[in-house]
Amino acid sequence: MKKILLSSVALLGLATGAMAADLPSRRAAPAPIIAAAPIFTWTGFYVGVNAGYGWSEDDNDAIDLADDDNDGGFIGGAQVGYNHQIGSFVVGLEGDIQYADFGREGVFNFTDENGNILEGELESSDWFGTVRARAGVAFGQALIYATGGFAFADDATGWTVGGGLEYAFTNNLSAKIEGLYVSLDADNDDGFDFDNDVDFGVVRAGLNFRFGTY
Repeated sequence: MKKILLSSVALLGLATGAMAADLPSRRAAPAPIIAAAPIFTWTGFYVGVNAGYGWSEDDNDAIDLADDDNDGGFIGGAQVGYNHQIGSFVVGLEGDIQYADFGREGVFNFTDENGNILEGELESSDWFGTVRARAGVAFGQALIYATGGFAFADDATGWTVGGGLEYAFTNNLSAKIEGLYVSLDADNDDGFDFDNDVDFGVVRAGLNFRFGTY
């Protein structure tokens, strides 16, 4: 009788376990895996275009017959560069080439101190370019930077310095506003008592397409 009772209890236990195995689990379903949002970075190459206004401080003001009304005007061009971000600091290199619709042009005719009649033309470059280092601080998608480096135009070379603000509206598209001061040293004209050095300022807005933002 005892054996029969123990066998019945064992069978009942097996049956109850089997039924419990068929019941749905009460444990919560695992949470879905969500990928972390990528962190924005300024690191990468970019290309872009720009347009703005430039004004000259031509050293040839002693020539009264020069075109004094053409010392400021439109500028526009393109740029290419690379940024590298380290923490909140951003360093990079940028080069640009610009069309410049300003500068002194005209014809002069006057007599020098020896009584010789001097005739000629004053011409200015209608383009210039720069190769500059950039260094700044990033606040998320905003970048405040200083810039400076080498400047050139025709047979003139010199330096430039400035700064700007750039903001990334999308992962790959950013806009900037920038100011530059450019100083160029050209060869002096033979036989004339003035030099061809020129200093000018530039304010321009630009649009950059940035590769590999993330």
